[in-house]
Amino acid sequence: MAGLNMIAGWTANGDNIMVEQMPIFGGYCGGIEETAICDIATTLASFTLLSGNFHLDGPIHIRWGITTSRETLQIAAHAAAAVDANTDLLLANQYYPIAGPCTEMCLLETAAQAITDTASGRELLSGSAAAKGVVIDKTTGMEARIMGEAAIATAGMNISEVNDILENLVSSYEKNYAKAPSGKRFQECYDVRTVKPTDEYIKVYEGAKASLRSFGLNIK
Repeated sequence: MAGLNMIAGWTANGDNIMVEQMPIFGGYCGGIEETAICDIATTLASFTLLSGNFHLDGPIHIRWGITTSRETLQIAAHAAAAVDANTDLLLANQYYPIAGPCTEMCLLETAAQAITDTASGRELLSGSAAAKGVVIDKTTGMEARIMGEAAIATAGMNISEVNDILENLVSSYEKNYAKAPSGKRFQECYDVRTVKPTDEYIKVYEGAKASLRSFGLNIK
């Protein structure tokens, strides 16, 4: 009831309303297909029941707590493609890679989701919250930068070509979930006075882009 009262107040004020939901793959929703159906249903409900202006989702893997797994990327892609093909609703997505900042794995995970979101028709990208978004000081602008650059490189690509890239990309990191690198805190990989990444992080970033090129993504 409190939530509905809040929505009613925002609607009366003419506010822009973002509704967020994150279906759990492997939980009550079930497998990939069932979770995709739940994702679409809650997306539509956010506009019809809650007067949302845009919808932010992000399927989560029940074992790893991330949005960048093979299964959750599939769910997000199919849900977005279905909504995009049949409506003009604005869609966004949450980003929760398992690896921490200043690691190539974190950047590759983020790029994988940006590639998926762009190819499946999402209008907005929201992220990225490294280290699953649960560790203090473990989010930096470099993750958002790779997200943007990967999205730009993906725009206009053929879906079959995108799928080939994603197969190689996801295969490169998914075996490392149990031993994902924790990375560094913001103040360890950024100059906090100038708010610029360290030379170390720039080197890691360039290495991640080189890996993406080797997988077939024409990222500049």
